[in-house]
Order: sequence, then structure tokens, then C-alpha cells
Amino acid sequence: MKNLRNSGNFFAALLFNMLMSLEWTIPAWLLLACHFFFDWSIRWFWIALGVWLLDILLKMELMSWAARCGNEPARPQENKNPYSVGAKTKDGTDNK
Repeated sequence: MKNLRNSGNFFAALLFNMLMSLEWTIPAWLLLACHFFFDWSIRWFWIALGVWLLDILLKMELMSWAARCGNEPARPQENKNPYSVGAKTKDGTDNK
């Protein structure tokens, strides 16, 4: 995630994820309406928005960690196919 944050793509991905999950802000907007109509504390609205944003950030971090886990290059293996070019016979000579 370090390279992603430095290149500026982190904030583009964050904004995209926020737009894709706007429906999860409905509880926060209901709490804001309760603030105006029932005189509840506005702190609940900000807590709900903070939980929504924290959820998005944790999901992004999990996905970037999972992507890094699969990016390890495979070690080179010995070619054991006797019909491929460059294969050696039992006595160590080229099979041509």
C-alpha cells in the first residue's frame, strides 16, 4: 500500500470505494435527521460516518495485503521434460 499511497492512486481508489458504498451511510443520515427533529446529539452522526469510513479503509488495506501475498515470483525449476529443447539424456549429453 506504500507505493499506492505515494502515487496518488490511493485517494482515487478511496473515493471510488466511497461512491460504491454510499448506501451504507443511510444510518448516519437517519441520525442526522434525528438530530434536527428530535434534538439528538450530532456526535452519533459523526460516529456513524467514521465507522463507515473506517470500514472502507480496512477493506482496502485487506485487499492490498491479499494482492501483495500473491505477487511472489515462482522459483525456477529444473526442466524434466525429455522432449523439450535443451533436455539432457541420462549420460549428460544434449538430446538433439
